[in-house]
Amino acid sequence: MRVIPVDTSSATLLVTKLPEVKVRDRQTGEVAVDPVTNDRLMVLELVFIAQGGSDMIKVTVPEKGIGEGLVMGAPVFLSGLVARPWESEFGGRARHGIAYRADAVMVGTSAAAQG
Repeated sequence: MRVIPVDTSSATLLVTKLPEVKVRDRQTGEVAVDPVTNDRLMVLELVFIAQGGSDMIKVTVPEKGIGEGLVMGAPVFLSGLVARPWESEFGGRARHGIAYRADAVMVGTSAAAQG
């Protein structure tokens, strides 16, 4: 699977939904974990503002990478953000999208965005 690094240095990222445990299987309630570290995975929603436009994105972050002090509307910085295009077929219908994953999310903005 292709992994694309995402540069957020000129973007503003704001929290629109606080982190929640990511569920791997909704029928069983199985929680998603990182296959390498076995850390629980969390999902939060952000508005990504750059180049005169904005998009809502969901970002998966290991539980240990969730910084303290996250509140609704807080500006955040993402460490190690990557995008992974995906596609699948479910019930005879083709679906596709982009999954976002970061190593950590912290309150504040990157040094590049500040200066």
